[in-house]
Amino acid sequence: MILRSLLRSKIHWARVTEAEVDYVGSIAIDADLIERADLMPGERVHVWDVENGQRFETYVIEAERLSGTICVNGAAAHRVEVGDRLIIAAFALADEPVEPRIIMVDEDNRYRPVPPADAR
Repeated sequence: MILRSLLRSKIHWARVTEAEVDYVGSIAIDADLIERADLMPGERVHVWDVENGQRFETYVIEAERLSGTICVNGAAAHRVEVGDRLIIAAFALADEPVEPRIIMVDEDNRYRPVPPADAR
């Protein structure tokens, strides 16, 4: 059996609302988005900043539901600016294909449905 690291969850183009250097570490994500993307508090995520190309790993903590919060904490806060667009991704080890849960958000970090492929 070969285990492969496959995309499991992704939040596409979340906007940074806060960057707190003086924090132990992590990325705080609106609880609604955590649920919709099928993430868990404490789960490792990859974070890619669309504006500056910075990439880092951290872990998820829950922010207030429907707050729109995306707060990068600790040392990683140096890698982002408030307003930057992020891609937040989690991967799973699997020996067969995984259907990833991919969600899109608007400029206020509110979930917006992805149009069906045939409507794009």
